[in-house]
Amino acid sequence: MASLKEVLTEHRQEIAGKWGPRLHTTIGSKYRTRPSNELLLLTSEATDANYEALINKDFSKLDSFIEKITKLRLESGFKLSEVQKAFDLYRMIVTPIMTREMDGIDLSRALARLNVILSYTITHFSDYFQSLHEKAVRDYAQTLEIEVAERTRELSESEAKYRVLVEDINDGYFINHNGRIVFANRSFCEMHGYTINEVIGKPYIKFVAPESVEKVCSFYNKRLQHEHVPEQYTFLRLHKNNTGLPTENKVKLIYYAGNYAAAGICRDITERVKMEERIRESESLAHIGQLTTSLAHELRNPLSSIKMTIQMLLETKSFDRDNTKALEISAKEIIKLERTLSEMLDFARPVKLEKELISMDEVIQSCLDVLDARIKEHRITLRQKTMSHVPAQWLDRGKMEQVIINILLNSIEVLPRRGTISIAVRLHDGDKSEASVEISDNGPGVHDDDLPYIFDPFFSKKPGGTGLGLSNVKKIVEAHGGKVVAYTKRKRFCLSFHVPLKVGHE
Repeated sequence: MASLKEVLTEHRQEIAGKWGPRLHTTIGSKYRTRPSNELLLLTSEATDANYEALINKDFSKLDSFIEKITKLRLESGFKLSEVQKAFDLYRMIVTPIMTREMDGIDLSRALARLNVILSYTITHFSDYFQSLHEKAVRDYAQTLEIEVAERTRELSESEAKYRVLVEDINDGYFINHNGRIVFANRSFCEMHGYTINEVIGKPYIKFVAPESVEKVCSFYNKRLQHEHVPEQYTFLRLHKNNTGLPTENKVKLIYYAGNYAAAGICRDITERVKMEERIRESESLAHIGQLTTSLAHELRNPLSSIKMTIQMLLETKSFDRDNTKALEISAKEIIKLERTLSEMLDFARPVKLEKELISMDEVIQSCLDVLDARIKEHRITLRQKTMSHVPAQWLDRGKMEQVIINILLNSIEVLPRRGTISIAVRLHDGDKSEASVEISDNGPGVHDDDLPYIFDPFFSKKPGGTGLGLSNVKKIVEAHGGKVVAYTKRKRFCLSFHVPLKVGHE
């Protein structure tokens, strides 16, 4: 008869081969879910570990396998009893083989040895399984504590973020419950000019301008009745100073304190409304520009013919003094008409710049040379002040001369005899990137109510004025990337513009 070593060696493949399939079919549902090849690899490893313990009394491989299988089965949710049965299968497979191949004292000793090994395996596994399970429970409890602490922290952070979002956004946020403000953020209060204590509990309608009350109330009531109303609409909010300001509301129905309420975000759209007005104005001006261009071209040729005819008549010297004077007046009026037509055409056409590097002093001096006769005729005192460190600039000489001549002509035309015009060139507010030109006079000035409109096309309080001169000034300065403003300083009317120094040739 064979020894235990010979039996286990000879039947190794048979033992491992039967153990895997029987695990798959007889132990329990968890084993049926495992792949057959995985179970076969594990039973092969377990067979070798049992061999070392039975034959060589070396438990190291068996201990390693027990630790490995315990972790695997615990992680996969196996029951303790299922794994114990799986280990016991080894005995059920090996015992018939040993009984067939061995007898007498060798068989008795082998069976006793097998029982000892199986008892060791199951006891060791059970203890280790239980210790890991208890550790897993402790870890899970600790994890729960950490998660609870983390969720508490996240909730606190979420609340803080919510408050930041609601309190620090630029848009106003409010809740209108039963017609009264029950919540409002800082921006809502600031937009209406109130403190939070002045807002909470007050009727929402108090913050709506009279002309928008009917519209806002209608939307609110229909929304509460679940009727279809726009989610977003515009209206005039009422500021504490009783001014109505353009506002956009985005409102949704929410459930609040056991009832429905309106939660909304309101946004100040004053700038947007102004922009839309400017766009509409631009479209209108573009249309006016087209008409102006057509009209100017229609008038220019007949005026040129009339002007040439008058000049020819004046050269004949066949008229008496009164007729000659009438012709001279007619010639001057035609020159005025031609200037008006030029202004109309300048207003209608887009500004195209041909820049060159020139000094602003050069441009101003050129303009003063052109207007020298008129300045002397009106006995106007001219004062010039230029800072020496203002560098040359990229400018369109012709267009910039047009700007300065337009401004100077305005001063000359309104000044009494012996008036004063001052011209100053400096760096704009000390900024080395822009040069500023200020032209002022001691004439009658412009009424404060008219100041905001003097650059508007066709706005003029001057008899016979077209209101296009300063409009073209603004257009040219802005085309250079600059800005023009009008103001009163020390009882003198001032027109000032500044343009960038470092914008190169385009």
